Amino acid sequence: MNYLRWYFRKTFTVDLRAIAVMRIWLAGIVLTDLAIRATDLEAHYSNMGVLPLHVLHQHAWNPYYFSLHALSGLWQFQALLFIVAAIAAFCLLFGYKTRISTIVTWVLLLSLQNRNVLISQGGDDLLRMLLFWGIFLPWGRCYSYDATRADKPVLETRYFSVATIAYILQIFLVYFCTALLKRAPEWREEGTALYYALSLDQILMPVGKLIYPYPELLRFLTFFTFYTELLLPFLLLIPFRNHIFRLIVAGVLLGFHIGISLTLFVGLFYLINIASVVGLLPPGAMDWAEKRFLASFRRPFSGQFRHIFRRVKLPASVRVQFHLHKPFLQQPVQRQIREGVVAFLLLYCIWWNLSGTTLKLPKMPDESRWFGYLFRTDQHWGMFSPAVFKDDGWYVLEGSTTNGTSIDINQQGKEVDYIKPASVVSLFKNDRWRKYSENYLYIHNSFMRPYYCNYLVRRWNEAHPKQPIKELQVIYMKEFSLPNYQVATPTKEVLCTCANLPE
Repeated sequence: MNYLRWYFRKTFTVDLRAIAVMRIWLAGIVLTDLAIRATDLEAHYSNMGVLPLHVLHQHAWNPYYFSLHALSGLWQFQALLFIVAAIAAFCLLFGYKTRISTIVTWVLLLSLQNRNVLISQGGDDLLRMLLFWGIFLPWGRCYSYDATRADKPVLETRYFSVATIAYILQIFLVYFCTALLKRAPEWREEGTALYYALSLDQILMPVGKLIYPYPELLRFLTFFTFYTELLLPFLLLIPFRNHIFRLIVAGVLLGFHIGISLTLFVGLFYLINIASVVGLLPPGAMDWAEKRFLASFRRPFSGQFRHIFRRVKLPASVRVQFHLHKPFLQQPVQRQIREGVVAFLLLYCIWWNLSGTTLKLPKMPDESRWFGYLFRTDQHWGMFSPAVFKDDGWYVLEGSTTNGTSIDINQQGKEVDYIKPASVVSLFKNDRWRKYSENYLYIHNSFMRPYYCNYLVRRWNEAHPKQPIKELQVIYMKEFSLPNYQVATPTKEVLCTCANLPE
C-alpha cells in the first residue's frame, strides 16, 4: 500500500499554476465556441431552423439528456441562455467563484450540446469532460480573483487528489482508445489512412494540399499518428523523471495538433486538445513560464494580478450566512466523500471507454449507461476510425427561380454547374455546418433533409425578394476516394427536393 501510494503521488501530482492556465484557456475556448455558435442561433437552436424541437425529440433525443435550451424554440430564449453562459465563462476565466462558475459553465455547455447533437464533434466531448473534472480540481487557487481574496498565499503549488488522477487518465484514454478504435488495415498495415484523410476536400487545408502528393511522407505520418496515439500516453504513467516525460508528452501533442490544424479543417478541436495538456506542465516548466511570461502575476497576492482584481467593484453582491454551531460534516469527511465520488466517476468512465474497444474485457451493460447519458460522461474517441470516411464530395444547392433560371445558392446565387469548386472547405460557414453537412449524408439521418431544405428556401427568399426560388434541390456530388491517386468520376445524388408553396 505504501508503494501504491507513492506511485500515485509521483505520477498524478499536478502544479496548481498549470491547471490554472488550463482553466483560463478552456474558459476562452468556451467563449469562442459561444461566439461561433451565436452566429447560427436561429439555424441550429430554434424552431425556425434545421432542427425544430419536435424533430429533435422524435429523432435525435436520448431520454436521459438534459437541456435548458430545449425548453423553448424561440431564438430570443436561446440568446438569453447564451448570455448567461458567457457571463459564467467570463467568471471562470477570471477565477471569480471558480467552482460555482465551473459548474454553471459545464451545465450550460452540456445543455447546449444536447440541444443539437447533429453539429457536435469529438472536441466537444473533451471540452465537456475537462470542465467536468475541473469541478473537482482547485484550479482557482492561482491566477484568479478568488486567489486575491484567500487568507493565505499558495506556497506549495504541487497538488494531488483523485481528481488529478481522473484528469490525467482522461488524457490517457482519449489517445489510447482512439488508437484502439483505428482497426482498419489503412492504419495498421498499409499506412494509407492519412492519404485518404487528405483526399477529403471537405476538410482539406492548405498545408494538407502541399504534402498530399508525397505518398511516402503520408505513409510515415500515418504510422507516426497511430503509434503516437497508442504509445505516447503510457509516458504519463511512469513515476520516475515524471517531469521530463510530461514535457515530452506536452511537446509532442502540441506539435501533433498544430499539424492537424494546418492540414485538416477541425474547428476548435485542436485548441481543446492543446488546452488539455497544459495542465500537465511540471513545476519547473511553470517556474520558467512565470519568469518569462508571467512575471507580474508570479504571486497571486501581490503585483499586477492583485492590483487588477482589487480594483474590481461588483455592481451588486449577495451574502448568505448560515449560523450553525458545527458543520454538517467535518472537512476531512467531506474530502473523503468527494474523493470517493470522483473515484467512482473515474472508474465508470474507464469502463465506458474500454467497453467500446476490442479489448477482451467485460462490457458495460446497456442498463448501466443511463448515468453516462444523464451527466454526459459518455465518450467515444473515434476520429477517422475504424477507417477514414471515403464518400467525399461537395454540395450543390440548385434553386429554380420564378423567372426560370437555375442558381446555386451555396455559391451566392451564381448560375448552377456541377464542377468541383477550387476550395470545397470554403463552402462551409464554420465547422458546425461542416459537421451538419456530414451527418446530412447518412441514410439514418434522412429525417434532417426536408428541414434543412425548407430552411434554405426561406432564408434565401427573405434575403433576395427580387430573386426568389420556387424549388430547391439539395444535391451531393459524390466523389469516392480511390487508392493511388486515382480520381473517381463524380456522381450526382439528389438528397432532397422542396418547394416554396404559395400561401
